[in-house]
Amino acid sequence: MPPYENQVRKYERRPEAGNPAQTEAWALIEAAKRLAMSIMDDIQDPQTAKDARKAALRLNWRLWTIFQAELTLEHSEVPEEIRINMLTLCKFVDKHTVGALVNPTPEAITVLIDINRNIAAGLAQIPETADTSDQPSAKLPQPSGQNSVDDQPPPPTERLNIDTEA
Repeated sequence: MPPYENQVRKYERRPEAGNPAQTEAWALIEAAKRLAMSIMDDIQDPQTAKDARKAALRLNWRLWTIFQAELTLEHSEVPEEIRINMLTLCKFVDKHTVGALVNPTPEAITVLIDINRNIAAGLAQIPETADTSDQPSAKLPQPSGQNSVDDQPPPPTERLNIDTEA
């Protein structure tokens, strides 16, 4: 059993109200599943296959437009650095989706599936309760040669891929 299978099962059902991170993760996984199904379904008619892919792309695009709108609000509670990174990602998703709508190839759609799965995996790691101010923060041991916890983490070396069809 892959280590992420339990997380994926958690998002097969609609999330409970009151937890925005879990709701967003579920929506991203659901959109990724629909995108994946649009390229995996064995549709004989090329026009029907293209229409199915475009429908899944439009759904995903609407979801990312919602994220973008939320991130541009003045009263957003998202930290500034994450906001900027997510808005940059939203811009990429917009441009990539426009290209994929013109030519909905499996390769173009797979890029969006991977983005959705990776962001959903990050959202799934957010604690259930937003108020963690009264909880002590855990400090990881520092390897020798690192000065403080405030040092920037090294850039990621691997992409996280989650297979929702497991």
